[in-house]
Amino acid sequence: MYREDQKLELKLELTKDIKKEIVAFANTNDGTIYIGIDDDGKVIGLKHAEKDLEALSGMIREGIKSDLTLYTKIYIENIEEKDIIVVKVYEAPNKPYYLADKGLKSSGVYLRHGNVSIQASEEIIKKMLLDSSNNSFENNVSNLQDLHFEYLINLFEKHNIAIDNNKFKTLNIINSSNKYTNLGLLLSDECPYSIKCAIFNGNNKLEFKDRKEFEGSVLKQVNETFEYLDMFNKTKGKIVGLERIDTRDYPEYALRESLLNAIIHRDYNFTGSILISLFDDHFEITSLGGLVKGLNIEELYNGVSQSRNPKLANVFYRLKYVESFGTGIGRIIESYENYEKKPLLLSSENLFKVTLYNVNYNKNNEIKILPTNLTQEEQILEYLRKNDKINRQIVEALLDVSKTRATNILNKMISDDILIQIGNGKNIYYVLK
Repeated sequence: MYREDQKLELKLELTKDIKKEIVAFANTNDGTIYIGIDDDGKVIGLKHAEKDLEALSGMIREGIKSDLTLYTKIYIENIEEKDIIVVKVYEAPNKPYYLADKGLKSSGVYLRHGNVSIQASEEIIKKMLLDSSNNSFENNVSNLQDLHFEYLINLFEKHNIAIDNNKFKTLNIINSSNKYTNLGLLLSDECPYSIKCAIFNGNNKLEFKDRKEFEGSVLKQVNETFEYLDMFNKTKGKIVGLERIDTRDYPEYALRESLLNAIIHRDYNFTGSILISLFDDHFEITSLGGLVKGLNIEELYNGVSQSRNPKLANVFYRLKYVESFGTGIGRIIESYENYEKKPLLLSSENLFKVTLYNVNYNKNNEIKILPTNLTQEEQILEYLRKNDKINRQIVEALLDVSKTRATNILNKMISDDILIQIGNGKNIYYVLK
């Protein structure tokens, strides 16, 4: 005879309400749900058990956050010659779990209390979030224990920071049981995560210019990736009065901070790589894991920040890779304050993307910035060597000059027998003589 209690729930048939029971067990204690048995414990069975099993799998994957796939088992069992669905739910580590359509609030978070599932109070939800943060990925014991730290040790010595076994414990690389933590795994030479970079010709992904993958300690990855990206961060120069002003395609701070942000704040429960794409007109960096629970994009734009991996952030802080906690996104935005197109931040349940725009990119006919050591006339000639013709608007954009100045330069090149003017009015263009 089956009877509902703290660890057992009975359901006559599959309904959407079952998600509430699964969430309650995951948030409270291991439990089992039988579908096809009524409240009195009588085995009724299911007419379409296989179809119901498939539907149930979708409910768990899509209807509950965070993902409980690893903490549930569902299968068909024949009891009294009738098909029953058995749902085994294990108490899961990343609480609170909640109904996706209700969100992280009382109406979406449930607990098991006796033989019923009840809504969690806001106070309990806050406590669960706090407890979960103390049980974070970086605190857990690494599955790999044969780890080496050659890069980390050399880097600390370079920064005149003493490093020994006690320091490893202080930094939480080693826990109180002398086991390497997942933080240690990230900092080790055996780190299994990577960064993949792709440089594209143009503004789409049709043609690769270059690509590279960076592995090893996350400290090694951040240094090597930044050096690689820096090679493609071109400089454009222009003369203002008697002074020459050089401008990088991407503000160096924004590029560096976007990279650091992706490494420090990504969710390492996902095993995929950080993806970086560099186009002619913009740069994208995508890391796994959305925003930390309770944080939204608007708050991020306003300077509010919460680290998913505070101990990893602390290591970067000690190395002075980051100047202070929680200011990175705000300073990325500030670095674009004098430019029209601002950084774009996008977040979903499992992804976070930062898009930076090339401040030197010329929209007009997708002109590419030419070498900065050329004179204005030489830049026009260089453009015409690659294109059949040029007009005044292109010259304005190419040289970043006014309409009047562009016209004067073109007229001078005509008088010097370098260019020929063709057409009239708005259709005027220029070709090499």
